[in-house]
Amino acid sequence: QVQLVESGGGLVQPGGSLRLSCAASGFTFSSYAMSWYRQAPGKERELVAAITSTGGSTNYADSVKGRFTISRDNAKNTVYLQMNSLKPEDTAVYYCYAQGGEEYEYEYWGQGTQVTVSS
Repeated sequence: QVQLVESGGGLVQPGGSLRLSCAASGFTFSSYAMSWYRQAPGKERELVAAITSTGGSTNYADSVKGRFTISRDNAKNTVYLQMNSLKPEDTAVYYCYAQGGEEYEYEYWGQGTQVTVSS
């Protein structure tokens, strides 16, 4: 059974930091690209950050570039999102996403973790 379990969300003040974790099981984690998406109330789900299967390349949404860092530990089957200098507009449910297969036919989503940035 494939599982992606996010953790680390919560309430933080503007300018603060959080680190999200996504623990994966049930598939070959090291063969999959991993991403973080987020969805704020009334908005479409958007890509926040992505990392290749080996961790050799990353990309970020312009809105988080320089503040967020995605990383992975293939030995632990875990992907992380370090979020610094948080802003109220970062408030959203954050989802872990795995993508793999020759035609990208295998796609898995976590259930999400809430991040709220407010004073």
